[in-house]
Amino acid sequence: MAVENASAEHGFSVSVDNGIAHLTLERPQKLNAVTAAMWQALTTSLEELSADERVRVVIISGDGGNFCAGADIAEFETVRRDAHTARNYEALNAASFSAIRNCAKPTIAMISGVCFGGGFGLAASCDLRIAAPDARFAVPAAKLGLGYPVEAMADIVASTGAQMARYLTFSGARIDARRALECGFLLEIVDMDSLVPRAREIANSLAQAAPLSIRASKASIAAALSGRPEDTIRAQELGDITFESQDYAEGRAAFRERRPARFIGK
Repeated sequence: MAVENASAEHGFSVSVDNGIAHLTLERPQKLNAVTAAMWQALTTSLEELSADERVRVVIISGDGGNFCAGADIAEFETVRRDAHTARNYEALNAASFSAIRNCAKPTIAMISGVCFGGGFGLAASCDLRIAAPDARFAVPAAKLGLGYPVEAMADIVASTGAQMARYLTFSGARIDARRALECGFLLEIVDMDSLVPRAREIANSLAQAAPLSIRASKASIAAALSGRPEDTIRAQELGDITFESQDYAEGRAAFRERRPARFIGK
């Protein structure tokens, strides 16, 4: 079971309500910048949410009006000072991105304010992204003189397109919510007052859908993007499981009986 209400210890909190998990980064004084310890704890919590049978959808957001300013640069003199320590550090944030990307449940990034660097990586690894009009996006690696990890770059290319990925990472430029919507990074822009209700509305609609079907679709999309044979095999296996499931029988029965289906994820 995922850790809930763990903000004091980990820098974020997790709550689960009616099948929807809400993971909130809670370092508002640092614009929710993520420490090395937080990367580790985030990975553990996200993996637990993926396995938690109560959870159908995961929403990720930031406290205090900002999503996430990225990795906490104040730590870089020690945890990311050279190639060796950088590799170890990048393994931490790559694991968090992977935990989101490979989560068995659909993930939604709910973005306001800054979404920079590692924060952009967190959002890019989510399945869906919605934002308030004040959201600002950047990948400032070139302004810091560091390279962006390959695995995380794949999420940026998949979510923005190759040309925008080049622009963002080569220049370190900031783009606004409208530009992020135009390049496909955002699903939609929502007024600030409507951001939380809209995120929950989307989450509720996904929570009512068949979990095994969503899991198979996530795998198929990932395989289409990666082109790796092993990903295709995994997607086919998950697709096969749906046809042997109770939910497939329930979906057919609900269609015949003209009623909403009641999916249990089995």
